[in-house]
Amino acid sequence: MPAASRKSSAKKAAVKKSTGKDAIALLKADHRKVEKLFAAYEKAKGADKKRTLARQICTELVVHTSIEEEIFYPACRGEAKDSTVNEAYVEHDGAKVLVTEIEAGDPDDEFFDAKVKVLSEEIKHHVKEEERPGGLFAQAKKAGLDMADLGKKLKARKQQLLTGIEADGLPQPEPRTFREVELGGGARAEREDGRSKRTKDEGVEATISAN
Repeated sequence: MPAASRKSSAKKAAVKKSTGKDAIALLKADHRKVEKLFAAYEKAKGADKKRTLARQICTELVVHTSIEEEIFYPACRGEAKDSTVNEAYVEHDGAKVLVTEIEAGDPDDEFFDAKVKVLSEEIKHHVKEEERPGGLFAQAKKAGLDMADLGKKLKARKQQLLTGIEADGLPQPEPRTFREVELGGGARAEREDGRSKRTKDEGVEATISAN
């Protein structure tokens, strides 16, 4: 084998050894964990059990989306297709809307189970897109990103977030692409304002009738 070819092969082997699969393995492990939680919710009976599982699902998704958006997606920008990265961000924001609704709700609510179900379907699609051949994970690997280094950063940030949640509770998800959506109260405040206005109007009408 020519010297140039040996050097090229050694370089490729070094890149392969240094990048590894740490980051992707960590993210895939997150995917498998949340899939099991959704499956457990499907079989769960009773509000208490569902409430516990729903909180675990929301926690896993808030942490997972955070570490991807803070570390993994930025590393992929310019290395993977922009359209692939952009779609991943938008899919996250769609999930965040339902996570916020589920966190603010209760298993006894009329649409609670439906929201968890739709969230599970959204996540299933998102996972399929990331893990499929030619998807974001495959593009990141092909680009030669340092998966070992990314894996360390993802793991450290994940632990930091989990520690914060344990101490202060689950933070409100922040959308990055839904510019007109205010998660965690915007729609609820509007409904409250509407009810308040109707109550005032009804009070005025009652006063007029009494006079």
